[in-house]
Amino acid sequence: MPDLDLWGEEIVRLGLLAVGLQLLLIVALAWLALRFMRLTVRVALGRLFDREASEGSAQELSAVEVQRRRDTLEGLLYRALRLVVIVIGFVMALAVLGLDITPAIAGLGILGLAVSLGSQHLVRDYLAGAFVLIENQYARGDIVQIAGITGTVEDVSLRRTSVRDLDGTLHTIPHSLIQATSNLTRSWSRVNLDVPVPYEEDLAAARAAIDRAGREMAEDPAWKRYVIKPPRVTRVERLAEQGVVLKVLGQVVATHRFEATGELRERILAQFANERLVLGWRPVPADRGQPTEQEEQSS
Repeated sequence: MPDLDLWGEEIVRLGLLAVGLQLLLIVALAWLALRFMRLTVRVALGRLFDREASEGSAQELSAVEVQRRRDTLEGLLYRALRLVVIVIGFVMALAVLGLDITPAIAGLGILGLAVSLGSQHLVRDYLAGAFVLIENQYARGDIVQIAGITGTVEDVSLRRTSVRDLDGTLHTIPHSLIQATSNLTRSWSRVNLDVPVPYEEDLAAARAAIDRAGREMAEDPAWKRYVIKPPRVTRVERLAEQGVVLKVLGQVVATHRFEATGELRERILAQFANERLVLGWRPVPADRGQPTEQEEQSS
């Protein structure tokens, strides 16, 4: 008569072996999925950044900065996908062990809902930060206007941007608060200057003096490589009460826009002084335009 105990032990042993093999298969599939996802993310980001480096604004970044941004995004995407694979593998393992996975799925759903409600701003920060890095909206060292703050970018991560303003205050700005980005130091910038000249002055001589100052600045060895188009008078901007306003425009390398404008002001001032031209307007007397006592009596 067959030994039922031996048969029972053999069945249990085979059952445990089958369960173990299924668990090993789940682990192997999860490992392969993670390897495939890492390769896919790396290839996709590689093509994206290669295109940005050759055609987009990322061509202005150094290789180190591009690699840093790529590594940051790759780490974020891989961690998110890894979490999904681990959760799926965990649920499959519970099913193989014969446990009721309904409570686990319900618990994961409740946990996911709680996390999504509690960290929705954090998720928006990371998503917005990913687009900042991919599109290269700004980089470290750029002068930007974001969230009502103007300053130099000191650091960019997936969650926030650190900007130091002119007073030296360091502002940490979450990316979800950034609605629009103004980069003041990207590629080239325009010198935009209004020069006031009184009506009594020779307008043609004033225009010639300003244009000469712009040409001399563009020919100066210290400024030649920063000036793209020499500043010159383009038009009479407006007619004011005491004189005219001349609009002066030019193009310079973006990183030197403020220094170039200051240098041009000094050169225009010196040029006007050398040619004995009057720059600016005399202050209007406080009682100008008010009728005198005799005029009131005669009227």
